[in-house]
Amino acid sequence: MNETVKEHVLIVDDDDGLRSLLEQYLTGNGFAVSLAANGAVMDELLQSIQPDLVILDLMMPGEDGLSIARRLRASTHLPIIMLSARGEDIDRIVGLEVGADDYLAKPFNPRELLARIRAVLRRKQDTAASEQVTADNVMRFGEFELDLDAQRLIKAGVEINLTSAEFSILQIFTSHPNRVLSRDQLMDMLKGYDRDPFDRSIDVRVTRLRRKIEANPAEPEYIRTVWGQGYLFAPKGSAK
Repeated sequence: MNETVKEHVLIVDDDDGLRSLLEQYLTGNGFAVSLAANGAVMDELLQSIQPDLVILDLMMPGEDGLSIARRLRASTHLPIIMLSARGEDIDRIVGLEVGADDYLAKPFNPRELLARIRAVLRRKQDTAASEQVTADNVMRFGEFELDLDAQRLIKAGVEINLTSAEFSILQIFTSHPNRVLSRDQLMDMLKGYDRDPFDRSIDVRVTRLRRKIEANPAEPEYIRTVWGQGYLFAPKGSAK
């Protein structure tokens, strides 16, 4: 018999009670779960485990969640869901800017966290599935090569690190060149994402992506804003 491999969630939070609650809840919903009270314990665990997703608390003593997220993003493509007792828009935007794939304010219903975990993992799986049916697994634009199999963006032989969310939206753009895509269309293409009428996460992801691929993010050549409509990806950049 083939045993189903459980998806593995790593929870990094200094709240013992919350860690225990989430471990029990997620285990009961079919996930393998590992626990870390801080960044140092997380680093030790990552030497021996390969989680599919990290749940990361923003406010922790010592190294905070933003610093940990930056470190994770510099060396891995692990999806990150950030938790915080601070639910202000600016905190959510900063969390997304440093590389989180989603953000959830405390207190929250565990069922909502479960839905968001499944949505983030589903986006990751959908990206992997779409790569298997892509005829040309390397998409090229300007000086860049987007390797769909390896989920890597290369410029002049050097890899540019992308989050899973950044990779997903760049793949959408490269698959729909010279076409205006509205925020609603982008949300629909990022399957599994729970939509909020005031959600700015698409804009945040585009801003982050521009910083990585544009010579001047303030005057983008590849991902252009079409005011009142959305975004247009121009694979030839400024070339006419």
